[in-house]
Amino acid sequence: MANNVVTKLAELNLVDKFLFDETMEDTEAYQAVVSILLENEIELINKPETEKELRISPQLRQVRLDVVSMDRGGKLYYTEMQQKNTGNLRKRSRYYQAQLDVSLLEPGSTDFNLLNDSCFILIAPFDLFGKGLYRYTFEGGCRECPDLKLEDGATRIFINTRGTNRQEFSQEFLDFMEYITATTDEIADGTKSPRIKLIHEKVRKIKISEKMGVKFMQKWEEIAYARDEGRTEGLAQGRSEGLVQGQAKGEKLKLIEMTCKKLRKGKTPEEISEDLEEDMEVILRICNAANEYAPDYDVEAIYTRLFE
Repeated sequence: MANNVVTKLAELNLVDKFLFDETMEDTEAYQAVVSILLENEIELINKPETEKELRISPQLRQVRLDVVSMDRGGKLYYTEMQQKNTGNLRKRSRYYQAQLDVSLLEPGSTDFNLLNDSCFILIAPFDLFGKGLYRYTFEGGCRECPDLKLEDGATRIFINTRGTNRQEFSQEFLDFMEYITATTDEIADGTKSPRIKLIHEKVRKIKISEKMGVKFMQKWEEIAYARDEGRTEGLAQGRSEGLVQGQAKGEKLKLIEMTCKKLRKGKTPEEISEDLEEDMEVILRICNAANEYAPDYDVEAIYTRLFE
């Protein structure tokens, strides 16, 4: 199994969450990524925080951001790598940016001018808006006066690695779009971009690192164990009921239980789907039903709502 996991680590692309998060922990690498995506020189002043958790109140759900850092002007950049279109990404980006804004002010502060400018960047190997663009940038505007900008300091950018408007972007940007989903020596060797080569050097070290191999194996084993545990307990419960139908019910109950455990930890449906290696649509259905029974999460009641 160890050899299998090592092979899997070596085959990861930057679009894979594990490799993206580990690579972006390096300040130079994250600075290079943001600079390429925005086609602008960005100078970060602090070490990027990966898997940063925000919980404004115990009553509100926790937010976990992939990567966050700040430039010399105090502007915050937070970046998400998203493999699947979950159907909620537009409003999710709004929620994440709002939560980050709330966390920036001291309790009781009313001077909203102290809010840092912020830029949310979501990278995906699909076109969320269907217009064929590589980059979609959203800033507050006025419907009645299109030239009037809100200028509230908030920007949301969605990157589509499969855009078609190549003539509007630098070769470095285009090379990086390819590199995200094909993170190989061949692609890195074929680019003239020093920044992509720098990123790839960090990636290469991660892929051959024994420490990273152990960390990835632990993550992989955690996922495999959760799946096997769910399957085993589901089968046992099914047998105890003496019915094939009961067997299927046991597996579903276990999946609901594991999903609820992760919801209690503040994980998003996307993270749960990835952790359990389950179909995103299935996890979303469970999460939507479970939200009606939060915070206790009555597993039997959730099952009844979903399947009976």
